[in-house]
Amino acid sequence: MADEEDVIALLVRQHEEIRELFAEVETAHGTERTDAFRRLVRLLAVHETAEEEVIHPAARKGDGGDAIVDARVAEEHRAKELLSTLDEIGPEAEGFDTLLRELRDDVLAHARHEEREEFPRLRAEYDGDRLRALAKAVRAAEMIAPTRPHPGVESPAANMLLGPPIAIMDRARDLIRSALGR
Repeated sequence: MADEEDVIALLVRQHEEIRELFAEVETAHGTERTDAFRRLVRLLAVHETAEEEVIHPAARKGDGGDAIVDARVAEEHRAKELLSTLDEIGPEAEGFDTLLRELRDDVLAHARHEEREEFPRLRAEYDGDRLRALAKAVRAAEMIAPTRPHPGVESPAANMLLGPPIAIMDRARDLIRSALGR
């Protein structure tokens, strides 16, 4: 049951969904590829926003937390830049596959770092009730997160201040794109 899932299980499950979407984008063609890429962009955007707002502040607690989280935020910034470029050029553009592989490698390395460095800190620091509460907070953050990458908006404060208006614009753009069949 989703309400019983703790934040670590939620994020690890999303990491697996991200891996699967990368594989789908890499093997699909035509509109299926475009659709899979749009789903990947959306999942990465909302997932990272929620981590930046909820997970990273929680993982900063204790010795060494700042260094671990700062490294994850730097990885997220680079990934957002690559994802933004890919989103602008689209799956049919020359060079897309090369950049997609670079993004995939970066994102999957980032997920491994989180799973090995950040998530164990959370498990050691917080009890099951708190980890389930953090999962609910992540789901709430994802519901109002931007659906596109926005490099430079990685801090909790920037996400809280800029995230909602950016999310409205992103979601309006998504609706228009969907209505136009693109």
